[in-house]
Amino acid sequence: MVVNDYAQAGPAPGLRGHVAFYSGYRQHGLSPGRHRGLPSPYLTLIFTMDEPLVITEHPDRRQAPGSYDALLGGLHRQPAMITHDGSQSGVQVALHPLGCRELLGLPAAELADLDVDPAAVLGERLVAQMRERLCAAPDWPARFAVLDEVLGRRLFTAGDRGGAGLERIAHVWGGLRRGDTPVAALAGEVGWSARHLTDRFRAEVGLRPKEAARIARFDRARRALRPGVRLADLAAEQGYADQSHLVRDFQAFAGCAPSRWLADEFGFVQAAAAAHDDDEVHD
Repeated sequence: MVVNDYAQAGPAPGLRGHVAFYSGYRQHGLSPGRHRGLPSPYLTLIFTMDEPLVITEHPDRRQAPGSYDALLGGLHRQPAMITHDGSQSGVQVALHPLGCRELLGLPAAELADLDVDPAAVLGERLVAQMRERLCAAPDWPARFAVLDEVLGRRLFTAGDRGGAGLERIAHVWGGLRRGDTPVAALAGEVGWSARHLTDRFRAEVGLRPKEAARIARFDRARRALRPGVRLADLAAEQGYADQSHLVRDFQAFAGCAPSRWLADEFGFVQAAAAAHDDDEVHD
């Protein structure tokens, strides 16, 4: 029997400044293949269910391949390469970079371009309990409720871990994600020089502001990419200079052309699109 199940939902209201959305996936009986973990504006926290997550290439190619029951990945500039034997299942949390201090106890910059065992950050007991409860839950809403409970409790006990100037960085991050304001203008809005902004932003997020803006634009474009969508139209809608500009960013961040990515990931993309249409996701 072939199973290709995907669900997505927003977190509880108290977590929305820290968590963008939850995703759940369960695929069985498919052909063996690989999946690209693409750069995005979010850190990734994954708890597997039926089988481990096998990464053959990390964003930092110097990191050795590995098999993970749970994974915490920082913001990155190259894709991670994930293989499967026709089955993969788990629950994924998309974390806002500026929510890391209060939720994880460290700035997002400390995880930039890295994949780590989340037990090193959250503790082995919590990670083991999370996986056990997620596997025992009867459906996706119940699994997402487990995440709300555990992450909400952790946020409540974390206290105030915000660094000085975090509000200004958050303002800049919002402008970069929207793609409607140049970096120099954002620096002026928060009263910093462009150089000081770059230094502070990179120390908190792990990327330079212009890198973050490129990744945010790429993320918007690849989420809007569907079979039948003209690349020239997509490029214009997402603020690229032209179609070639869009293709270059796909080569840089996905390691392939848009058409190749869509062909390789179509089943996953199709399921994700259906889930997005069915669930109200708050971000």
